[in-house]
Amino acid sequence: MKIVFLVCSEVYESRLMDILKQVGIDYFTCWERVKGKGHDTEPHLGTRSFPSMNAVLMIAIPEEAILEKLIQKIETANSEIIRADDHIRIFQVPLERII
Repeated sequence: MKIVFLVCSEVYESRLMDILKQVGIDYFTCWERVKGKGHDTEPHLGTRSFPSMNAVLMIAIPEEAILEKLIQKIETANSEIIRADDHIRIFQVPLERII
């Protein structure tokens, strides 16, 4: 089992939700209006200088096939997003237990 954290600009949150629906994922935890800055990307701070914000979704994924389908859909979506700064990020880590 894996847990993934998906990070995207709030502008692309609806696109990410569409991807989840296509993959058959209807379970997640979402944090909205998240501030941050990635490696070699512009900040998302909700300020006058950097007005955009991020959304973060956390999803426990029980099956490898679902995870692979999700990764494929995100890669496809990112190929359609012109600015690399706006790409949807996926962080995958092992999940040992859910209580």
